[in-house]
Amino acid sequence: MGIQIFRDSWGIPHLRAGDALELAHAQGRTTALDRAWQIEVERHRSTGATAAFLGPAAVGWDRFARQVRLDDTARRCYHALDDDTAAWVRNYADGVNAGLGAGARRAPEFAATGLAPGRWEPWTPLAVWLSHHILFAGFPAKLWREAVARRLGAGAIGLFAADGLGAGGSNGWLVPGDRTATGAALLAGDPHRFIEEPGVYQQIHLSCPEYDVVGLAVPGVPGIAHFGHTGAVAWAITNAMADYQDLYGERLRRRGETVEAYGPDGWEPASAHLESVQVAGADPVEVEVIETARGPVILTGDSAWAAPSGGFAPGEPAVSLRYPPRVRAGLGFEALPALLRARTVDDVDRAFDRWAEPVNVVLAADTAGGLLHRVAGAVPIRHPANGTRVVPAWEREHEWRGWHDPMPRAPVRGLAVTANERGLSEPLGVEFAPPHRADRIRELLETAPASRACSAGDLAAVHTDTFLASAAPLLTLLAKLDGLTPEAARLRDRLLGWDRRMDDTSTGAAAYAAVRAAVARRLAAHPALAVLAEPAPCPELFRPWLALLPRVAYAMETLLTTDRLPGLDQAELVRQAVEEVAAAGGTPVAWGETHRLAAWRALPVDGEGPGAGGDHDCVLATSSVPGVTDHFARGPAARYVWDLARRDDSLWVVPFGACGVPGDAHSRDQLPLWLRGELVPVITDWNRLTEERHVH
Repeated sequence: MGIQIFRDSWGIPHLRAGDALELAHAQGRTTALDRAWQIEVERHRSTGATAAFLGPAAVGWDRFARQVRLDDTARRCYHALDDDTAAWVRNYADGVNAGLGAGARRAPEFAATGLAPGRWEPWTPLAVWLSHHILFAGFPAKLWREAVARRLGAGAIGLFAADGLGAGGSNGWLVPGDRTATGAALLAGDPHRFIEEPGVYQQIHLSCPEYDVVGLAVPGVPGIAHFGHTGAVAWAITNAMADYQDLYGERLRRRGETVEAYGPDGWEPASAHLESVQVAGADPVEVEVIETARGPVILTGDSAWAAPSGGFAPGEPAVSLRYPPRVRAGLGFEALPALLRARTVDDVDRAFDRWAEPVNVVLAADTAGGLLHRVAGAVPIRHPANGTRVVPAWEREHEWRGWHDPMPRAPVRGLAVTANERGLSEPLGVEFAPPHRADRIRELLETAPASRACSAGDLAAVHTDTFLASAAPLLTLLAKLDGLTPEAARLRDRLLGWDRRMDDTSTGAAAYAAVRAAVARRLAAHPALAVLAEPAPCPELFRPWLALLPRVAYAMETLLTTDRLPGLDQAELVRQAVEEVAAAGGTPVAWGETHRLAAWRALPVDGEGPGAGGDHDCVLATSSVPGVTDHFARGPAARYVWDLARRDDSLWVVPFGACGVPGDAHSRDQLPLWLRGELVPVITDWNRLTEERHVH
């Protein structure tokens, strides 16, 4: 058959090939043509080499990538694959290499930075995947909890429990056939991640004699891991919020050129070597790469302040990271080709039995009425303290003792909703998202006019719901205030009459956000919490997890209702905040004027992004940092509705477009729809597609 490349009216690639290996090559080549700059940045991120063309600001990531041994771990995982999966991944990488030169000529960023396209190794797709997800479980939150425990006591840790700052969240829901207009299930949702341009998800259609699948791929990675529809079965995931990465406080000592670490049996050898990070416009930076029996060392010297002391001969403090792919030499890539071949939920279930990184909650449905709700991934069994803080490397009780197996699952009876809340994966985690999004999705699905006969098109309104249940504590305190100035009293009454919707056109939403921000700043400055404002001497990469104001902002529901902080008068703080905002004019602007998209780009551009509705705890989870900025960097990185009655009735959208080349007709053509909450149809009928006749 050979390889055929088709496009629909949105520029989405539809690939057809004679067999699975040929198709993997075509997927890699097409991705290189459409996303050369994006995937080359990701390749360099995985090897810790971005500062060579992005400059000194990228050194922090490069240092971490080398210390944590991302590329070496990916290499180990690749060599542990079965022969068939390894060949499939290798063909994808070969396809990238085949298209990268032409793709780079289309992308102006290469000339702007002087970067020349490089060569992808067979394990590079695994390294890109690991680079995307190494911070997904939010292990730096353990450094935050360590700081709270040392400065306020361990009992204060729970005051700040909230969805991790660096972790991705998601909404996902499954509507069984007895509630739909067709009698077949609907599966819908949206992954919440940092919004990147080009987008982190790539709409794609992959077809060969073995399978025909549409879904959202990650550029640089073969197959369709997270969200796919084979025609007979569809699957989707959300972040399980599981805890599966541990930080160990180490003690190191040096004997000449060798390094030793103190473990449960005393001093033991550790590996150590030096690497050099090249930096554009500056001198190279030397990085010492150390690995103990627990894992790679990510903090040393002053930065290792969180390392516990030990009752033995003193050594140099350090903190190591233990994470499953490094321990098991596996990411779970064997699941990816199995998912493409799936025809039933049982096939999907068996495929996800092989999954490792990251840990996800899976929803799936098939055309025969099969339904699936389970957790997939690798979570170690160990002491509960490992999940909350930095633990001593020399205490045997903190060693890993096997793996959770089987993973949690639940029968699907009625609606199934997952939104990072406590639920199916609770035994595997420490912190979860508040229940607001999950509760709101259930409410919307149960009470909608079409709740007993809904169609794919009915679900777009769920994706974009802006009701903010977490506003309740602040508004409750506001309602009790009296003796306000006339301006503040008018603002109070205005907020008490507000519908709690964070719509982009709502001035009430903007006023609420302004008061909330003022409250957050006052909470962070209060003597009961101000001790946490002292910065810990950690690398800049981890500072967002240890910054006090964001932690306060996301934990405001708890902090406005707790009686565990001495001298904290929440009502008085709210009074001061509403007076401040009223004196400044009461924010007459609409929420979308200040709540603007701040997408991540490897090469930043000038100017503000578009405005949008939503907020952290809305179903439309566009997350700003109250008290710091109204701009949001996290939000729905895609939206999808999989229809099991007829795949071409499915819908999807991404924040920007199918192509990563600036100025291309399909680089930003989906942005207006994404902002309005609209979706585009999934098209799999080859007769409705246009075949590409020109080779780039």
